[in-house]
Parts: sequence; structure tokens; C-alpha cells
Amino acid sequence: MAKPFRFSPSVAEKLLQKHNIVPKEVMECFLNREGPTFTDIRLNPQTDPPTMWFVAATDRGRSLKVVYMEFEDAFVIKTAYEPRDGSDVLYRKLCDRPGAR
Repeated sequence: MAKPFRFSPSVAEKLLQKHNIVPKEVMECFLNREGPTFTDIRLNPQTDPPTMWFVAATDRGRSLKVVYMEFEDAFVIKTAYEPRDGSDVLYRKLCDRPGAR
């Protein structure tokens, strides 16, 4: 059984209002992801479970950075946005490192 995706009401509203992203697009990114996920080590204190992220395309080719936490029973989405902050470039660099996959 696949894990469900959970969006708090405030996250779902922020995704739609601020980033014009609907939950379906985030789910498409999970299915379309080609590279690995990475742990966000910038958070202080670290979250439990760790906050993870990746960059992938929606079915329509829209590139999104997806930030989430994986629990035993669900993926909890923290945010998603078009990676205009350079995180798409960083993601490609991290994916190209030996042993990244």
C-alpha cells in the first residue's frame, strides 16, 4: 500500500496562494523524480524524522522543489515551489556526486 500525502490546511493554502501549486502537482513530482532525495541539514534544530527535499518536474514539465518529512504512515509536505533560488542547480550538482544515487 502506498503512503498518502498530507498537506496541512495552512501549507495547502500557501502552496496555492503564494506559489500557484496544487497538491496534485506535488504528487506528480514524487512519481516523476529521477534523482535521489537529500536531507536538509540547514535546519536547526534538526527535525525528527529529517526534512528531505528534491527537485522534479510535474506531468506538464513544471520544475518544483519539494520539501517534506517521511513518516511511517505518510509523506507530510512542508512546502513546494519553483526553484528560483538556485536549488535546482544545487540539486543537479548533488546528484552528479559519486554515490549520490
